[in-house]
Amino acid sequence: MAVPVCSEGDDLCRLVHDVTDNEWLAKASNWLIAKPVAIVGLVILGLVVRWLLHRAIDRLADRAAEGAVPTVLARGKVSEILLDDNPAAAERRQQRAATMGGLLKSIATAVIAAVVLLMVMSEVGVDIAPLIASAGILGVALGFGAQTLVKDFLSGIFMIMEDQYGVGDAVNLGEATGTVEAVGLRVTRLRDVNGTVWYVRNGEILAVGNMSQNWARTVLDIPVAFSEDLTKVRGLLGEVAHDLWQDSEYRADILEEPEVWGVERWDPDGVVVRVVLKTAPLQQWSVAREMRERIKDRFDEEGIEIPLPQRMVWHRDTPA
Repeated sequence: MAVPVCSEGDDLCRLVHDVTDNEWLAKASNWLIAKPVAIVGLVILGLVVRWLLHRAIDRLADRAAEGAVPTVLARGKVSEILLDDNPAAAERRQQRAATMGGLLKSIATAVIAAVVLLMVMSEVGVDIAPLIASAGILGVALGFGAQTLVKDFLSGIFMIMEDQYGVGDAVNLGEATGTVEAVGLRVTRLRDVNGTVWYVRNGEILAVGNMSQNWARTVLDIPVAFSEDLTKVRGLLGEVAHDLWQDSEYRADILEEPEVWGVERWDPDGVVVRVVLKTAPLQQWSVAREMRERIKDRFDEEGIEIPLPQRMVWHRDTPA
């Protein structure tokens, strides 16, 4: 009994055999034509699905960035703050939406790549049933063999879900301080004031100091000589801070009436008076620089002495 050249249902094999009357080409057509075409089709399908998901995530992130901020607790009562009425909240929501969008894109890409890889392996004849069945065992192995990697992933997910920081925030992560440029599942990338790019593993971040959430504060400790009238000094500092608050250029950056808290401490060279200004996020440094310039000019006008290092020398006469 003759063995059939093509298996049942293999239409491509039969077509090639009918056209070429060559058994080898007919049998090889499956590997030379059918499987490569199927693999290319799977890859193209994966890329299309990835593009569609990324576009949907971008649209979802854009809608989230433009929506209304959930109700917040303010001074003992619940109130809803709309983004149009709170620029700081709007900027914060946009940052968080961008961060969540990047995370969802990374997850979608990883899942699609894994599915396409399994389908390609199945297409070339690899039995993927044991791979799927052993997924639990693989997860346990990863848990023991890649604990650091899993720790980084979990830490990154919870940091984003809890809104500890996002893209565009100025943060202090301990050894690295700067502006967050990207938040991934494994690492966070930020750039410091000198332009150095830092890559910090999420699992190694034990504490985060975020200088961008809701509002910030400019704290200035102004030293004056011991001989100065502190009442006059406090009055001048209050006037300078109030004038800056009323300045149209800085009106949007300073959120509340500035306060002069008074004497903070005594230093060996003079008295330190503290003045504070509540500012919009990331504006505390520009406000502080402007305040220092104005205080220096006003002190020069009023003759207020800024203390210099002082030393007391005791001279003891010794008998001849």
